[in-house]
Amino acid sequence: MKTGTKSLSGRILAAVLMLAAVLALSAGQAIAAEKLRVAAVFETPIEEPWVNQIHVALKRAEKELGIEYTWSESVKSADFARVMREYAEGGYQLVMGDAFGAERIARRVAKSYPNTAFTFGSGIGPAEPNFAVFDNWIHEPAYLAGMIAGKLTKSNTIGAVAAMTIPEVNRLCNAFCSGAKEVNPKAKCKFSFIGSFFDPPKAKEAALAQIDQGVDVIYAERFGVIEAAAEKGIPAVGNMSDQWQLAPDNVVTSVVWDMWPTVRQVVNVVKAGVFTSQDFGQFSYMSKGGSFLAPYHKWEDKLPKDVKDMVVKRRQEILDGTFRVGIDESAPKSE
Repeated sequence: MKTGTKSLSGRILAAVLMLAAVLALSAGQAIAAEKLRVAAVFETPIEEPWVNQIHVALKRAEKELGIEYTWSESVKSADFARVMREYAEGGYQLVMGDAFGAERIARRVAKSYPNTAFTFGSGIGPAEPNFAVFDNWIHEPAYLAGMIAGKLTKSNTIGAVAAMTIPEVNRLCNAFCSGAKEVNPKAKCKFSFIGSFFDPPKAKEAALAQIDQGVDVIYAERFGVIEAAAEKGIPAVGNMSDQWQLAPDNVVTSVVWDMWPTVRQVVNVVKAGVFTSQDFGQFSYMSKGGSFLAPYHKWEDKLPKDVKDMVVKRRQEILDGTFRVGIDESAPKSE
């Protein structure tokens, strides 16, 4: 009887342990299968290059990191808080977007949902406990593009048409001009600001006005400028994404902002449960893969070899840390 009792007890114990293992495995699989829910709130249409780069990176995260992703575009300031709250209350663990026009609104909403991670484009710092920031620190490739412009200009007058005189825009325009002046001390820079993040017709009009004033190489910080360059037959530099297809004969290169390193980092820290209010700006630098100069495409054979070699050399110096592109966020003035 004792032997039988022990055998029965052993079988029961083994069955209990097996059941516990199965339940633990099932729970683990359920957790693994649970996707991180991510939402984005954008002030401008998704086609606007700045927000499009965030959107593209989040779509990539959907495929490669297994997140669930949704978004709202063209959200006006009056609706920004409501949309953010709906996502937070709807169980989204991470809310991203561009908050420049609704900066204060986004920060106030975040405080009401301390268990939700918020990460927004911002020119200001992070805020405890759950509001992180990022920005397009792409002044390094802008400087390289300026070096090319300084070599290409025949009138010694280059231009840039940009959104508005805010630090994020100013540093790109100033870097572009500085790069040109390094290789061509005679170069003069003209700047136009359209007062909007997305107004292609106004940007085109401003670009045409600059070209009429002698600008023969132009930086398309905003959408619409490349169209003007194509009409007038002058070289242009794209911005945010590789925009060569907008005008293959005119776009020499583009200053590219790749949001993938930033999005990957943010998603991973939220998944790991170690998200903090921090500045993710460093992930936009060239050294992190967050920005670069696009290929020359149809200009590969048109650009002189010494110009391409010059850019390769300076790019490597930036990556090696032996050359630092200055950050000048003052409002640029036309010469």
